[in-house]
Formats: sequence, structure tokens, C-alpha cells
Amino acid sequence: MASALALLVVALLSACSGQEPPATSGPPLPVDTTPQKPPVADVREPVASGNTRAAADIAAIAALGASFDPNRSAANDLETAKVEAKRGGKRIVLELGDAACAECAVLDERIEGEAPLRHRRDAGFIWVKVDRSAPGNVAFLAAYPGSAEAHAPHLLVLDADGQVLHAQSGHDLLRKGKPDRRRIEAFLEEWAPPEAPAQP
Repeated sequence: MASALALLVVALLSACSGQEPPATSGPPLPVDTTPQKPPVADVREPVASGNTRAAADIAAIAALGASFDPNRSAANDLETAKVEAKRGGKRIVLELGDAACAECAVLDERIEGEAPLRHRRDAGFIWVKVDRSAPGNVAFLAAYPGSAEAHAPHLLVLDADGQVLHAQSGHDLLRKGKPDRRRIEAFLEEWAPPEAPAQP
């Protein structure tokens, strides 16, 4: 009886010791030095926080609407906007103007400065500032008749494929030269993308 009890104690102690089998060792693996292709955005993948691809997307979207920069290519920016609009189920707004446009600045400050307007804009649109003073954007603007001469800011609403849905003067969102919250809200609501049908 005592010997059976001793064997049981030894078995329990060895089971509780937590010893794992030794890891198999082998020759070290070679370092992969082959050229790596940069990641390509997958428009079917929803944007989500917490990963580097999403962080890059957020940075790209922020750059599109940061300022009227004559060194940016409007054509390249539109291609980026189309990828992000398809991925996020959004529409695109091209804001045509330049750094000297005071009305552009006050409109942007109002939208950026009011959280409800900013959230509504970001939820439904990829907002792209196009500098009309840049010589490199002349050919791009020629694809939108009348846009190069229209009083700034001039707004074009596009679908995710880049097709024009609506064009209007940004002055329609102002009252006596100052941004009108109700008009901005109405614009964002009217041209927001339709809600996707619920999945069964």
C-alpha cells in the first residue's frame, strides 16, 4: 500500500513539474532578402483601426483634404480617393480652389471646427482639395467643363468610380460671406451615399 502511494506521489510530482520536451534544434534559417512589393489597398477590405494599413489609409485621406497644394497631382489624388471611397462606401467631393481663396478657408475652418459637421463629412465623403493654380492640374480640370473658371470654392460630388453626380458653387453654403451651418448640413445630407442594404 505504501509503495503504491509513493508511486502515485512520484507520478503527480512529475506531471506537475511543467517540464516540456526539449525543442528540436536545426540549422538556422536564411534571411529573406528578396525585394518585397509594397502592400496594395484592397477595396473589398473595410477600413478598421489598429493596423498599419488602416493607419496609412487615414494618413492618405487626411493629406487629400489638408490644403491646396500646387505640388500635388489632382489626378493621383483622385485615384487614391476612389480606392478609399470604394472601400468605405463613400462619395468624393472635389473642392476646387487655391490657397488664396478666403471663402475656401472659412468654409473649411467651419467644417473642421464643428465636430458634428466634421463627423458627417468624414462618414460619407472623401474630401479632396484641388489647387486650380497648379499648371500640372490643367489637364485634370479640363475633364470637368466650367470648373476651372467657376468662382472658388467650386464643389464637385463624384461617386466612388469618379463619375460626377453634382456640381455647385461653395458660395451656396455661405450666407453673407460666412459659412451657414444649416446649408452645409443640407449639402452633406443630400449628397451622402445611400445606405447599403442590410445583409440577410
